[in-house]
Formats: sequence, C-alpha cells, structure tokens
Amino acid sequence: MAFMEKPPAGKVLLDDTVPLTAQIEASQSLHSHTISTLSLPLPPKKLIGNMEREFIAERQKGLQAYLDVITTHHILSNCELVKKFLDPNNYSVNYTEIALQHVSMFFRSEPKWEVVEPLKDIGWRIRKKYFLMKIKNQPKERLMLSWADLGPDKYLSDKDLQYAVKLLSSCSHPYIYKITFATANESSALVIRPFSEKGTLKDLIYKAKPKDPFLKKYCNPKKIQGLELQQIKTYGRQILEVLKFLHEKGFPYGHLHSANVMLDGDTCKLLDLENSLLGLPSFYRSYFSQFRKINTLEGVDVHCFGHLLYEMTYGRPPDTIPVDSFPPAPSVFVVSVLESILTCEAMKNGMPTVSRLLQMPLFSDVLLTNSEKPQFKIPTKLKEALKTSKECIEKRLTEEQKLIHQHRRLTRAQSHHGSEEEKKKRKILARKKSKRSAYESGEEHSAKYSNSNNSAGSGASSPLTSPSSPTPPSTAGASSIPPAPPPPPLPPAAPPLSAEVPPQPSPQPDVSASRGALLSSIQNFQKGTLKKTQTCDYSAPRIS
Repeated sequence: MAFMEKPPAGKVLLDDTVPLTAQIEASQSLHSHTISTLSLPLPPKKLIGNMEREFIAERQKGLQAYLDVITTHHILSNCELVKKFLDPNNYSVNYTEIALQHVSMFFRSEPKWEVVEPLKDIGWRIRKKYFLMKIKNQPKERLMLSWADLGPDKYLSDKDLQYAVKLLSSCSHPYIYKITFATANESSALVIRPFSEKGTLKDLIYKAKPKDPFLKKYCNPKKIQGLELQQIKTYGRQILEVLKFLHEKGFPYGHLHSANVMLDGDTCKLLDLENSLLGLPSFYRSYFSQFRKINTLEGVDVHCFGHLLYEMTYGRPPDTIPVDSFPPAPSVFVVSVLESILTCEAMKNGMPTVSRLLQMPLFSDVLLTNSEKPQFKIPTKLKEALKTSKECIEKRLTEEQKLIHQHRRLTRAQSHHGSEEEKKKRKILARKKSKRSAYESGEEHSAKYSNSNNSAGSGASSPLTSPSSPTPPSTAGASSIPPAPPPPPLPPAAPPLSAEVPPQPSPQPDVSASRGALLSSIQNFQKGTLKKTQTCDYSAPRIS
C-alpha cells in the first residue's frame, strides 16, 4: 500500500482505544420475560413483582449506572468482551484464529521455531496475540512471539514497513529489549523476543505473574504499594534516557506504559518499538486526546511517562487526568515532576521536554553504570519516510482533539441550557417579556382609543348637511354655537349680514353639550333669515 493510500476494500482499521458508550433507552416484555439492552446480574433480581413498571424502571437505572462504570474504566473499556457486547458489528472477528493462521504460515517457512503454548489475553490489545515459543535445537530457552494486525495510524508504504520492522532486530541499546526476529507483510507483523520470567515493570508494581491474563493481573489488585524511592529514580532515569535516544534518532514511539517496560535485573528495557510502525493506537490515547497542547509524539511520550511515574510512586494509576492534588510521596522531587506533567496547568501550557525532565533534581543525580554503546542506524530514505509517517500520526491526533473539543463545548452548552437554574432564568425572562408586551399592548390600545374618541368628538359636533341645504348660521350667540370642522373651499360670496364668525372650538368639547346645542339650533332655526346664494356641491366636507 503506497503512502496515504486507502486500505483495501473490506479492510477496516479501527482505533480500539476510542471509548464506547451505551444508553439503556427501553425495556421489552417478551414471552412473559423482561429483556433489556443489558443483561447483567446487577442490580439484584426480584422473584415476585418483577414485571411491575416501577421495578423495571429502577432496575434499568441500576443497569445503566453499572454500564457507565464499565465504559469509563480504562482497562475494562478496552476489554474484548465489552467491545463485542457494545459493538458486535465491528468486533465479531476471532483474532486468535487469525493469529494462529498467520503464525502457522510463518512456521512453514521457518521450521526451526515451535509453539509451546498460547499466552491467552496477557496483553490489553484486542488485535494482538502472544505465544510462548522455543527453538527446536535449544528446547530450554523460552521466547515470546507477538502477532499484531495493522492499526489506523499505519502510514508507511508496505515496502518501508517491512524494511523498518526487520531493522528493529539490529537495534542495540542498554534500555531497549532485544528483538530476536521481526517480519511484516501488507496486513500484519510478527515479532519474537526472549521471554522474561520476571515480567514487566507493571508486574513488579502489582505483584503479578507474567503469564496471567491482563484483567486478572491489573484490573483489581489485592495490594497497592509503590516502589522504593531509589527504584523510582533509577527506572525513571533509564526510561528518560531511551526516550531521548529515540527522539534524537527521529524514531516515533508514543507507546510508553509500565507493561511495555521489561525488567532485566535492575535495568528497565523498552518494549514494542514496532507499535508505531504498525500504526497501533497508544494505551493512554483516550487521555491525551482530550488536551490539544499534547499534539506531538514527543509530548505524548512525556505525558505517558507522567502516568508511569505516578504508578511507580503510588502503586496504581491516577483516578482522573488532570490530577488536582497528589498524595504524600517518598520525595517532594517526585511530586515536582508529576506536577510538571499531570496537572491542569501542565495540560494548558504543554509538556516539558525529556531533556528538561533529566535536569530535574529527581533524576539529575542518578548515576548510570551501563557502558553498552547504543547502536541504531536508520538509512536516510527511511528516516524521511518515518518523519512523514510521524507527521501524519500527529495530524490525525490534532484532528481528533479538535473534534473532541467541539463536542465538549456543545455538550457543555446543552447541559448548561438544560440545567434547572437556566430553566428558572428563562421562565423569569419569559414572564418579564410577557408583562412588557402586555404593557406595550395596553399603551397602544389606549392611544388608539384616545384617537378614536377625538375623531368621535369632532364628528358629533358637526351638523348634518346635504348638498341642497347648507349649514345655517346661528343667531343665539357664540356660546350656543356647536363646534364644526373648517368648511370646504367655496367660490367667493358675500357672507351673511347677521352672521358672526364663531370662535375656535376646544379640542375635546363635551359630547352631551354639543348635542344639546345642535338640538337647540334646529329648534330655533328661521328660514326667513337665510339669503339666497348659489352652492357648489363638493359631496362631503374636507377636513384639513
């Protein structure tokens, strides 16, 4: 597969570290039995009355709480059984059988190897399987074979991948665990290493047996106890030295955790350098993908080192990330290093460099006695391919962090909008708005009513006229003359001799008085006082 080329049809490269969630939405009665999205023994069952609606609702809440605990637990959420239960479409393949097929094909071409027994579920990865091996002519020597499928961050071409994986066996470093044999093809890789009876650093911390299943060893330890201060200082310094070496070589890692550190006497040696070449996701990806400042593989390595240092110090992983406060530690220098990596301030400002950590008091005075000279020659062409692959891995991480940040903002806004306090605020604002609207509507209605009264008053004070009979002037005096609108324009004519110009009526005269004046004017009307004149009919009076 060429660089950045899409995988073959039907080949889905899933990131198994992406947390899965599930919501119990309803239950259903089927053949007199109640079934739900989840079928677990918790909370306790009820023999009598188990079909009652209240009991079903209560049990559903209990099962949802139980499911939430499983999906938020770092180890349980990555368990194959949980993945198959929550997402059966993407996790229905039997990877043990696939691994056996690939291993069998390998043995046909390499007959000197022989399988002793499968090491069932000793690792946390769903698509990575382990087998205990031996060489036929050296039956007492035990080796461990690991087979892994390709992951979503595989950006090397098939040719570069095969060359880089084979090159791992030539790497020589005092703090890198030796690889006996490594090979890869277009779909998976196979690596053989010596098997250590002492196990990993995680086995030492949890007092576990190396061959036991991962969940049994680390999920619920019986005794929680950290390492001695000198062990913390020595192991921490050795791990930082090998990280610095890989960073200087331009070799991407990003897979540091205590189960990837093998113990050889008092020396820590790094495991699984092939993971980044195969594109496998990191054990702590669900943590550092939450923080946008951790956007390089160097920063990822430092963040993972913070987890490892916390585990060595306290004998268990941190409950949450970031860490607000740290329990008492063997030295204040330990807490100083942890604060520079795992606190909220560190997440906002970014990770310190490996060189900066090596200069801190916890590690600066550690003397390393191993004199082995590191050797890991990477050709220039492969270095360029590794650099491009590293940039693509970091780009995918950045895009994922951006999506998580957007989703978190949306969820926070929805949660804030749906809170009881916000609902009360919205109700108060709605009431205020309703009152304001009612008040403004009342004012508008009052203004319209006032204008209507003004119009009605003006119309009531005007006498009825017709085209053939003009309004007669009154001789009863100014006080008894009803108010009238200005007359329409007429041709020049001599005014009546006995008429007087009426005074300007008041804006709002009394309606009853105007009607009385009109009635009096009609009763006292004398036709003889009128003067003949010629009238131009304008149909209706015009109010200016």
